[in-house]
Amino acid sequence: MTKLAISELVLSHFRSHKRAVLELDPRPLAIFGPNGAGKTNLIEAVSLLSPGRGLRRAAADDLTRRPEALGWKVTSVLQSLHQTHELETWVEAGSARQLRIDGKASAQVALGRIGRILWLVPSMDRLWIEGAEGRRRFLDRATLSFEPSHADAVLSYEKAMRERNRLLKDMVRDSHWYTALESQMAEAGTAIQANRQRAIAELTAAQQATTTAFPTADLTLTSPDPFPDDLQAAFADNRGRDMAAGRTLIGPHRADLHAIFADKGVDAKDCSTGEQKALLISLILANGRALARDFGAPPILLLDEVAAHLDATRRAALYDEICSVGAQAFMTGTGPELFAELGDRAQYAEVTEIEGQSTLTRKESL
Repeated sequence: MTKLAISELVLSHFRSHKRAVLELDPRPLAIFGPNGAGKTNLIEAVSLLSPGRGLRRAAADDLTRRPEALGWKVTSVLQSLHQTHELETWVEAGSARQLRIDGKASAQVALGRIGRILWLVPSMDRLWIEGAEGRRRFLDRATLSFEPSHADAVLSYEKAMRERNRLLKDMVRDSHWYTALESQMAEAGTAIQANRQRAIAELTAAQQATTTAFPTADLTLTSPDPFPDDLQAAFADNRGRDMAAGRTLIGPHRADLHAIFADKGVDAKDCSTGEQKALLISLILANGRALARDFGAPPILLLDEVAAHLDATRRAALYDEICSVGAQAFMTGTGPELFAELGDRAQYAEVTEIEGQSTLTRKESL
């Protein structure tokens, strides 16, 4: 199988890591160590090799190691579809984040064209019971993995919507001020809706095509109001209501991802905590399987504390599926015993921390 894998990763002054170097093969990597040692910081650095602000959505300046505050840098060598790419992303003190791919300055969207990175972190455990924003973000990450241009559509839509909302709050009534903005929003918004529907279809097909130890989810894209056939006309017709509210009340920014535990017919928000976690894992694995077919290689997976609340049987099933799909997965856990079922199918690293500085040590075995 064609591989997508990081063969070298170097962190400089990134969070608690003053310097960390990892040389890797395509197998999953199990990272263990005590809470607060810097394990999540390590996989957060990997998440910045994809478009966006990473798995914590942190501001660029917040990633620099303190007290030095010199800025930070993450470099890697990515093996992707029989090609090798050198990636560098960094921030110098007081400046914006920069990116180079193979020595050339690049926009972040280019990262989505050469690689795919998905993640599951503990903060997502409440995805099904909290607000729609988190579910939209989860769906958009999945959508971006299938269609890298989705990021541009979302940015274009949000920028135009901010301008429209400003006009609404200022009670501007001249239609000429709105027309161009609403045209831009309609074009981007229609693309966003189509991209999201495609992602849901891909996830659904991947779940149905494979027998898995994890529960499957019936997914639908919902909204407080039906998504209009002519979005630009709907924006124009809705200006009065929007002006009264001071914001745009229709469009893809109001969408929500609804999930049903398929075997039980129970809404995800009403499932147990364990079932909700299992549904999330199932969707990440389905995303990986779909990308293995669509992109030509399975994505890199970042799974933070994923095994902490799984029993041994389900942990073994998770590791079997990761290895079966062929993904390079970066997995964190507090102790090596959480990864015992992997055996020699994985590579291992230990992270320790002394006086605020993390140390990374490769282990040949558990």
